Amino acid sequence: MSETINWADFAKIEMRVGTIMEVSDFVEAKNPAYKIWVDFGELGVRKTSAQITLRYTPEQLLGKQVIAVVNFPKKQIANFMSECLILGAVDGDDVILLQPEAKVINGLKIS
Repeated sequence: MSETINWADFAKIEMRVGTIMEVSDFVEAKNPAYKIWVDFGELGVRKTSAQITLRYTPEQLLGKQVIAVVNFPKKQIANFMSECLILGAVDGDDVILLQPEAKVINGLKIS
């Protein structure tokens, strides 16, 4: 089991719903991945990379709503700057994206 956190620690994590607007192959990455641009409404568009090529094609991802952490510091991945972290359930090399059950407004906060 991982370390227990308190409510104040959890409250620092800002998770928002966004819609994937653009996807391209991330050929410079060590492992197969996509470069992804996500529209978070009032927060704007943020980019990230994700190793989700086993389950999803770029065409399947376009327009899909996802949940992401938007308040991590930017992270350099190869020649690309990641600005958020899309959340998913991880099963070995396979990742299943977390999504709202119904379409919601981009930027909606998760709590």
